[in-house]
Amino acid sequence: MTRILLYSDEPILAKGLESVLRQVEGFDLLPTCNTLPSLMEQLTNSSPDLVLMDLTPEITFAVLSEMKHAMANTRIVLWVNSISTELAFQAMGLGVRGILRKTLPTELQVKCLQKVQAGELWFEKALTDSFLCARRVALTQREGQLVSLLSQGLKNKEIATTLMISEGTVKVYLSRLFQKVGVKDRFELALFGLKNLTTGQLPVGEKGHRGATAMPGLRSLVLERPNEPRPQEPARFGQPFRPVVNRY
Repeated sequence: MTRILLYSDEPILAKGLESVLRQVEGFDLLPTCNTLPSLMEQLTNSSPDLVLMDLTPEITFAVLSEMKHAMANTRIVLWVNSISTELAFQAMGLGVRGILRKTLPTELQVKCLQKVQAGELWFEKALTDSFLCARRVALTQREGQLVSLLSQGLKNKEIATTLMISEGTVKVYLSRLFQKVGVKDRFELALFGLKNLTTGQLPVGEKGHRGATAMPGLRSLVLERPNEPRPQEPARFGQPFRPVVNRY
């Protein structure tokens, strides 16, 4: 039996899906959670095989990161109305096994869960195609932490205190990141960080009271690929496109 845990803050929608899943042979549906604390409690006590998780504002990058470490053998599927390319890419990097749209027919909702439980991935072609229309900038652990904090509006001094580094070191990292990502200032970098996090913000806690190693950060930034002129006669066997980050 596949033990499935559903998390959603939309009770009517959740009840409808519950009634469908209870009729599927081989599915054992655990009590549905409608708050983040109840979800974390169920994860600890019930050890589900699969979690179908509504992408509520409470589900942040930090929460997904924490769940990945807490549930080594549990597969996660995000249940969404829509999702950005940036967030989908980051979710995949955190080990999310599928992204399921709520508007799909019930038979496809069931098929997605069955495929993921069997060890496969579920990402619609339109979503994976969007990855090809973006460029990825890999970040070091420290760069990812800094971008995450910057996206919350923290000033250099506050970032330095949280990461336990000097304010001068923060300025050096920012200068390098501007060139690496291809942005003009911290405002543009923060916007990219927000798009690559989640619907909610990454909680830091009291400034200066959290170790840098415990602070999750983005592994990469997924950016829209700049528009380029389309060649009149494209070569059939040309070299793969390698995006170049603009430097300012």
